[in-house]
Amino acid sequence: MSTSTLALDAPLRRHRVLAAARIQNVNKGLSLGMPWAILGSAFVVNLLIWSLIPESPNEPRITGGVLSIYIFVLIGQAFTVVQWFPFALGLSVTRRHFLLAAAGLTVVEAFGQGLVLTLLRAVEELTGGWGIDLTFFGVPYLVQENWFLQWLVYSVPFLGLAGLGLVSGAIFKRFGQAGMWVATLVVVLAVGLGAALLTWRQGWGAFGSFLAGVPPLTALALVPAVLAVVLWGVTYLLLRRAQP
Repeated sequence: MSTSTLALDAPLRRHRVLAAARIQNVNKGLSLGMPWAILGSAFVVNLLIWSLIPESPNEPRITGGVLSIYIFVLIGQAFTVVQWFPFALGLSVTRRHFLLAAAGLTVVEAFGQGLVLTLLRAVEELTGGWGIDLTFFGVPYLVQENWFLQWLVYSVPFLGLAGLGLVSGAIFKRFGQAGMWVATLVVVLAVGLGAALLTWRQGWGAFGSFLAGVPPLTALALVPAVLAVVLWGVTYLLLRRAQP
């Protein structure tokens, strides 16, 4: 293939990826808005409840409500494959371009939402916990002193969970409902066997110490980033033989 042909193909590939991205963006207002609406509702409820409870110096006001938004990313990406993959193929979008678009949108959304969470954590800190010493966004294990690292810690977990959602959707498209049940059973058995092994070997203490010793930046930035790349690859392999 000549250099001129490659130069002409590059804009065409970008156009196809952008076309696939536009297809997946049809309901983005709903898919992005609903998780934030639910997170906002959880924040308001926590704010009201804690404002009615007298402050106690021995009881920190920490809630993990911010984690709810991450679950919706997993669910949303699974629906992306189930809902839009057949439609995209019907419009002559290739499987590779569909996945590239999904991955690209995931990266943009992840770092965009991570930035919003970072700003909300800054506001929370500046207002002294929203005036009532409430910790909603600055969950201790997530907190970083450097704001760029804080942005990474908030953003990258979205990528890992999105990759897991894409794989889940791809399993459903490739193997159907039976495949989802089998995959779920395999995960449950693996977790159960791991827990049984730790109990038998009396290794829960050592396992807990290992997890506690993992730096937050490694656990919440490096590991999810590597996991996302691996899961994107698995998604592509599954979608190659999936039928619309």
